[in-house]
Amino acid sequence: MKLQRVLQYAQQLLKEAIEEGDTVVDATAGNGHDTLFLAQLVGDGGQVYAFDVQKSAVDATLHRLLDHSLEHRALVLHAGHEQVAKHVQKPVAAAIFNLGYLPGSNHDIITKPNTTIQAIEDLLGLLKIGGLIVLVIYHGHPGGKEERDTVIDYVSTLPQKYVHVLKYEFLNQQNDPPFVIALEKMKELPKNP
Repeated sequence: MKLQRVLQYAQQLLKEAIEEGDTVVDATAGNGHDTLFLAQLVGDGGQVYAFDVQKSAVDATLHRLLDHSLEHRALVLHAGHEQVAKHVQKPVAAAIFNLGYLPGSNHDIITKPNTTIQAIEDLLGLLKIGGLIVLVIYHGHPGGKEERDTVIDYVSTLPQKYVHVLKYEFLNQQNDPPFVIALEKMKELPKNP
């Protein structure tokens, strides 16, 4: 067996969680690589909802989908992922986040702990039983460690009866390597009063 790199592992988890016809979320569309990957997995009967706060990311994602003739499988929204519950009303099979900044863009525009936690909470409510949220956490930039710690603190408190939480990382890599946190929904979470 060969250990998979972080992005390979994230994609493998998504492949196992998604079937044709599913509804899925790319919470951070970025340059559109994950949106395209998800669009290929859901087939013509499925739907990808892709979110990004940067217009350049929305445009890049749309162009990538158009280049592969898969634009009909995705709705690319110029909105933050904390608005997922406003736009997605169907049960979700899987979601992916790439936390940090858009490569090749303004490094001052980063994902934030409060909006990320809001999006995770909303997606846990939308997620099917057996569904998956995959977070690829880049934390080597200003603000990255705060978001990393906030996300780890939050997911560590999720009750194991309802959500299984996995952390996948290489311990001996230098320069703040990214790592994966995966959340698998086992049961419906109790509603907060």
